[in-house]
Amino acid sequence: MRGAVWLDQIVKNGTNDHLLPPIKISSNTSPFKYENPIGDRSAIRLTRIVSETLKLGMKDVRWFVMGDDDTLFFPDNLVKVLSKYDHNQFYYIGSTSESHKQNIVYNYGMAYGGGGFAISYPLAKALAKMQDRCIERYPGLYGSDDRIHACMSELGVPLTKERGFHQNDFYGNIFGILAAHPITPLVSLHHYNVTNAIFPRMDKLEALEKLRVPAKLDSAALMQQSICYDAARNWTISVSWGYAVQIIRGILHPREIEMIARTFYSWYQTVEREGFIFNNRPYYEHVCQKPFVHFFSKATYNSSTDQTLSEYIRHDHRYPRCDWKMADPLPIARVEVLKRPDPYVWDRAPRRNCCRILPTEKNDTLVVDVGECREDESIEVR
Repeated sequence: MRGAVWLDQIVKNGTNDHLLPPIKISSNTSPFKYENPIGDRSAIRLTRIVSETLKLGMKDVRWFVMGDDDTLFFPDNLVKVLSKYDHNQFYYIGSTSESHKQNIVYNYGMAYGGGGFAISYPLAKALAKMQDRCIERYPGLYGSDDRIHACMSELGVPLTKERGFHQNDFYGNIFGILAAHPITPLVSLHHYNVTNAIFPRMDKLEALEKLRVPAKLDSAALMQQSICYDAARNWTISVSWGYAVQIIRGILHPREIEMIARTFYSWYQTVEREGFIFNNRPYYEHVCQKPFVHFFSKATYNSSTDQTLSEYIRHDHRYPRCDWKMADPLPIARVEVLKRPDPYVWDRAPRRNCCRILPTEKNDTLVVDVGECREDESIEVR
């Protein structure tokens, strides 16, 4: 992997510049027309960055990947996703907005730039040959990503959608998104500047640093949801590996718990379920089913057993009083999750991992095993 940060003017050197990617200055775009009344003409400069990166003449390039300055990439997962495709062919890979309105205003066939997108080397070469002429034809477009899309349309190349690229057109708490991640590698997160820190009682940078721990141990499994049941206590357990474990009173079937819970606001500050492109549900329907959330604390790898042990600590939060006649999850202060890393999991057909409740003598601890589903195993209450 190689990278560059593209700016519009030279900046003062810092003491840690040797730790950063090379800084490049993009070329002058003032001759191009820009007529969008609410946008910024810097979009034209950003549009040309793929072509300008191509012209750097780097050797042995397979893909050009573009992201915003507030886009977080998970490199190992990005490589795994792109490795599915023939880089010698024309590919334009990314994802749309999660907001219906955003997609209606812009386009359902466009890779949104904040979520990041990838363009194969031969397609980047074809784009570079015609891009300036293409840009001239679309002075009224808003951003760089819709200009790239317009040029892709002229080249006849459709979007290949990968759901692990996240535009994250949300405000507030994106817990519901991350706790029910689709069964695909987590590639990117965007708009972290307008969403809450992903771990409570931390600033945003500290929270991202914390997420690096499970990402290094088992990047392929990061945020992957598994679902199981503690039948003796009548609990539903949802594990979002490396992020959070939820304990919910009662039985929620997999088709319910895999739905994204609305813990956030849309880009247009609404919470209506019809505003999103995915099935979603209220965070909880009944006060007794408010999840007891345990957030990731630490993780270690045991080479002798080839297993990770990750620990999740209950969020210190006031939970509503419940009069249901069943076990109370409140005494469970920590959850331990055992899992064997599987770097080849995405080489197989996608399937949710299974989890199993393991016996323990610790009254304040729930122990869960997560892994590939065994023969004839399914996610059901037994």
